[in-house]
Amino acid sequence: MIQRKQTIFLLLALLAIVVCLCLPIGEMEPKGMGMPVVWYNLGFYRDQAFQARPLPFADLVVTGVLTFVSIFLYKKRRLQAKMCTAGMVLCLAWLAYYSFVVFNEFQTNGTFHFQFAACLPFVAFVLLFMARQGVVADEKLVRSMDRIR
Repeated sequence: MIQRKQTIFLLLALLAIVVCLCLPIGEMEPKGMGMPVVWYNLGFYRDQAFQARPLPFADLVVTGVLTFVSIFLYKKRRLQAKMCTAGMVLCLAWLAYYSFVVFNEFQTNGTFHFQFAACLPFVAFVLLFMARQGVVADEKLVRSMDRIR
């Protein structure tokens, strides 16, 4: 199981998702006086109060669970490829939501600063894509071996 390169890609994608869940993904400095707003996946932390917005958190949790489960589906390659595709779509949905919030909420009130964790869903997307390519290649190899027999 661990010898397959797609398993390594899936583990790295899971690691990127977990790190993104733990770190802040953005910070907005207001134009005038005031406290900066720190954006986590679970919500916004402003003025020593927490405002919940759990949509990106839920998206990444579902993506992480799909990635974790697909690691152990190495014998069911078609299902593993479909789960990688679903994880890729969820990563794109997270990035779309992030872009929507940045351009609609934060650009009018002050200066927005991207944090490192904001790029991790894209890294997870690339790793899931590479894992899916490896799974599809394995499936083609198994089918060609079946034809030879």
